[in-house]
Amino acid sequence: MAAYPEPGDLIEIFRPAYQHWALYLGDGYVINVTPIDEGPPAMFASAKSVFSRKAQVRMQLLKEVVGNDRYRINNKHDRTYPPLPVEEIIRRAQRFIGQKVSYDLLGSNCEHFVTLLRYGEPVSDQANKAITTIGFVTAAAGALSLLGILHSRSRERQY
Repeated sequence: MAAYPEPGDLIEIFRPAYQHWALYLGDGYVINVTPIDEGPPAMFASAKSVFSRKAQVRMQLLKEVVGNDRYRINNKHDRTYPPLPVEEIIRRAQRFIGQKVSYDLLGSNCEHFVTLLRYGEPVSDQANKAITTIGFVTAAAGALSLLGILHSRSRERQY
């Protein structure tokens, strides 16, 4: 039997190329961030928010946010960061509904938002993986560039 979300639970929604995050409020509703210029359908909201600088905090039905995608309850940081009391999580979430917030993939994304509500700490494994990947790609590009310079210098000496 599938588990049902409880108020304050983090909901991980599996989009085709990334995960979108929401926080369960109760009675079938979640809070999540969506781009300001986007309306329905919700399944495209997070993809467009990657390119947006501002997002809207919305309270929506979980089934509308999920659409045809899969989701799961994922309170993955509970061992590292103790969750705030449920009443506090919900109170904090309700203060954000309808507000415009800044959005950026690496520093202030949908996962940062919901973990801030649940734990009081903005945490995003997706952002950490992206930062690591960017660092690796940058280092690799630098190494290849250096090899190219060294190779061209060694060819110059031959002539």
